[in-house]
Amino acid sequence: MLVLILAGASGFLFYEGSFVTNMVKDELTAQQVFFPTSDQIKAGGALDPAEFPQEIRDQAGNQVIDGNQARIYAQDFLGKHLQTVAGGSTYASIGTKITAANAALAAASKTDPNYATLQANVATLNGQKTTLFTGEMLRATLLNSWGWWTLGVYTTFAGIGLLVAAIVALGALIFELFIAVRKPESIKVKVAQMVAA
Repeated sequence: MLVLILAGASGFLFYEGSFVTNMVKDELTAQQVFFPTSDQIKAGGALDPAEFPQEIRDQAGNQVIDGNQARIYAQDFLGKHLQTVAGGSTYASIGTKITAANAALAAASKTDPNYATLQANVATLNGQKTTLFTGEMLRATLLNSWGWWTLGVYTTFAGIGLLVAAIVALGALIFELFIAVRKPESIKVKVAQMVAA
């Protein structure tokens, strides 16, 4: 029974691990997210060596198709670029800046010489808000994909562990049945042992 339970659990874990990693790969492939090409590995480029680690530069030009690449793209690329939008503000925190800018614009008259500057500031902040929302959503989605990918990989490793345990249990069963043959003791020997005790 133990062999069947371990083998069944192992098969289930292999199936689940394969299902999760294949689903993540299919979904990431469909999104067609690509790392910047290797010609961007230069000072001032999208993969400036002074700002980006070797881990991301090694991926230059590749499509994001697995969880590890999703993590690298989300953390090393998007995370770095999002820090430069709106002075490090996040989508959640830029709202106060927009509210203040809208209030300043509403308080100014259209004849105010700074009115055009205030309008441009509101438009810039709204554009940054949109950029932050899009970037943070993509980053969150990629990190979620990485999490599921990691779960699928660990599930597969657990399946391997249970398969090894099933093989060991099967080996022990075969050893007990065919190799470690026990000779029946005669009744006289058992009686003699009982009397001696």
